[in-house]
Amino acid sequence: MARALREIAEGALDEAGVSGLAERLGVTDRHLRRLFIEHLGAPPIAVAQTHRLLSAKRLLDDTALPVSAIALASGFGSIRRFNDTFRRTWGRSPRELRKQRRAPEDTGLQLRLRYRPPFDWAALLAFLETRAIPGVEWVGDGVYRRSIAPGGVSGVIAVSHADSEVIVRIDHPRPEAMLTVVSRVRRLFDLDADPLAIASCLSGDPLLMPLIAARPGLRVPGAWDGFELAIRAVLGQQVSVRGASTLAGRLVERFGRPLATAAEGVTHLFPRAEDLADADVSSIGIPAKRAETVRSIAACVKTEGRLETCPTLQQLCGLPGIGEWTAGYVGMRAFGDPDAFPSGDLVLLRAASAASPRELERRAERWRPWRAYAALHLWQGVRDGLLLSMDEKPRRKAAVGSR
Repeated sequence: MARALREIAEGALDEAGVSGLAERLGVTDRHLRRLFIEHLGAPPIAVAQTHRLLSAKRLLDDTALPVSAIALASGFGSIRRFNDTFRRTWGRSPRELRKQRRAPEDTGLQLRLRYRPPFDWAALLAFLETRAIPGVEWVGDGVYRRSIAPGGVSGVIAVSHADSEVIVRIDHPRPEAMLTVVSRVRRLFDLDADPLAIASCLSGDPLLMPLIAARPGLRVPGAWDGFELAIRAVLGQQVSVRGASTLAGRLVERFGRPLATAAEGVTHLFPRAEDLADADVSSIGIPAKRAETVRSIAACVKTEGRLETCPTLQQLCGLPGIGEWTAGYVGMRAFGDPDAFPSGDLVLLRAASAASPRELERRAERWRPWRAYAALHLWQGVRDGLLLSMDEKPRRKAAVGSR
């Protein structure tokens, strides 16, 4: 259901209807409708309509966009339908509702996204900063900036934090892309997490309890695009975090598309699947087998459209060069699976004093269904010096990747 709701938030029903969404999810139309009625009490179309209404109201409150642009951005086919739906729902027209809003701070396109506190913005931003892809992402002065291309049209977003809200500034010429942008920002910054529920589950373990107390509201960083994240993870196999960023920067410079209007630190779009499926990826300085893995993932996405609509994690492991560590890491960040867990990770093994991935998996059973958050707390605990560092424990053979 979580994936279905994410697809709806990104406009899947507008693009392909219920049958197209069901096909993406690998189920029949009838079964998808039955699941929505069972779990949400409404069919997919009604859920999508509610999402459109709430998104439109937020745009009315938080932006200076014309009402006509908001109707388009929210997925309504016409201004008349937009107005009629608002009157039926709230007893007022969109313009009447807008008169009651707080005045926006400026006339630019800026959205304020809420979340459940607490929220460790500093840790999340630091995580993204150390893994930023040169030319595509930039972090500085408390701001995350990156290139985007919803609908194939390029733009730039800047994300910051103030007054207990995440602030998104969007520089993109098409208002209809805004809902996709907001959905992906929420996923990238894990804004829909329930930190209190997660802490309640994980704090029962003596190993995790002090880590959660030190970092309440720690989130699992998501991904703007699953394909981009998967390629970044493959480039990070057997190299340092800095080395992986260097390789990713070379990939972008050689195969990415330059932005028509660059922003500070953001000059290119990440290469598309079609750019890499048959490319000489080894030319950036990676082994031939790793280059083949990149091409295999690109070929899959080129066929399916997006990594998130490609194989399951189990099927992803079937691609050459994709082991359990990479699949687990991609599951955490690209698929948004809160229970994904790269049990072969060397730092996790040492932090938990586990002799093997199997032993760590047994220990992690008590962390379900939040094992991804447990992994983040362990990684962060090592970085904060709350757990023994890699050099303070004996080395063991295990999967190594660039987290």
